[in-house]
This record gives sequence, C-alpha cells and structure tokens, in this order.
Amino acid sequence: MELINGVQVAASHDILSPVNLFMQADIIVKAVMILLVVASVWTWAIIIGHGSRIGRMAKKSEAFEQEVRASNNIDALYDGPGRQDLPAARVFTAGVAEWRRSTGGKTIDREGSRSRIATALGSAVAAEIDKLGDKLNMLATIGSVGPFVGLFGTVWGIMRAFTDISASQNTSLGVVAPGIAEALFATALGLFAAIPAVIAYNRLSHKLNKLEARLTRFADNFHSTLSKALEE
Repeated sequence: MELINGVQVAASHDILSPVNLFMQADIIVKAVMILLVVASVWTWAIIIGHGSRIGRMAKKSEAFEQEVRASNNIDALYDGPGRQDLPAARVFTAGVAEWRRSTGGKTIDREGSRSRIATALGSAVAAEIDKLGDKLNMLATIGSVGPFVGLFGTVWGIMRAFTDISASQNTSLGVVAPGIAEALFATALGLFAAIPAVIAYNRLSHKLNKLEARLTRFADNFHSTLSKALEE
C-alpha cells in the first residue's frame, strides 16, 4: 500500500490482481462476481461434457445407420443393436415398434400404417433432438445475460467508488483507480463467461442441426424400407 495525500492506496501491481479486486469489492459486486464465475464454470462444463456427447452420438449413430443399411434382418437388429443408447437406434426402434403394432392384426390398413410409422419416426427424431439440445438453452442464456449482469456489477461498483471519493475528499487518480478497476472487473467477468457461451452455442447448434438432418434422412429411408415391406 502507498500513502497519497494521507490516503492509503494499493500499488499498481496489486490493483489488477483478481483476488485483490474481488476482496476489495463490496458485497453486491462480490455476489455478481461469484455468479459470473459460476456461470463461466457451468459454460465450460457444458462445452466439454455436452459438446463431446453430441459428437460421440453423431459418430455412433452414423455407424448404426450403416449397419441398418447393410442388414436384411430388421428383427435381429431390433433385438440386438437397436437396443443401444443412440439417437438413430431409438428412431429405428420407434419405427419397428409402430410397424409391428400396425401389422399385428388380421387385416392391415397399408396407408394408415404408413402414416402412423411416419409419425412415429418423426416424433422420435424430434424427441432425440430436443433431448440433445436441452443444455444449449443455458449457453444462450449465459451468452445473452452475462454481459448485462457484469455491467450491473460495474455500475454498482462505480457508484460505490464515487461515494468513497466524496467521503475522502480526494480525486487523485491513485484514489479513483482502485474503485474503478474493481467495478470494471465485473464487466470483464461477464464477458469472460458470455463470449465462450456464444461461440459454443453457435458451434453446438450447427452440430445439432447436422445431426437432425442426418436422423431425418435416416427416418425417411427407413420409412421407405418399411413401406416396401407392407407391400409384401
């Protein structure tokens, strides 16, 4: 600490220390900083955990689709690989289950069966995409709200800094700078949480859209296969 006009002021290298900036902030700004740090950790947890899961599901689903195309035994696939915890496998089992229900009676309504199978496949695709996209909403929220939460902390911190300046009757830069730095640190944390969240949201949304397009194509092709089976 340095003494300027009778007022103790932190040295410049201490001013930019994140720990000092946090410890010197008041309770409201500290709460904002903690909230933004938690949001940042949450963002990276979603990026690492959910991002890798979408990539893994896409690769395994592609392998399962190739297995379906290469096989002539739908029942064997249904009882074996179709039980896997994969989006494509669940779309496949939804189609086969509806096909079995529709063809299990004495008479078969072919057009009605085709319509019900198409509905079952489409619903399964939508359910899988909804499930995989669930955490993207949190990234969108952090990306859009994070800077504003940081700005709130900055405004509050600057108001407190001006109050302290008024009380000390000293407007030198050495007295003003620490309070302003504390306030701006909240905005920096807001951007630190929001920027990766926005980038990850756009990137993961693109991956999810590609997976949805792939599952839709798979559902359409499988619907064609089951429609041909209804003609036999």
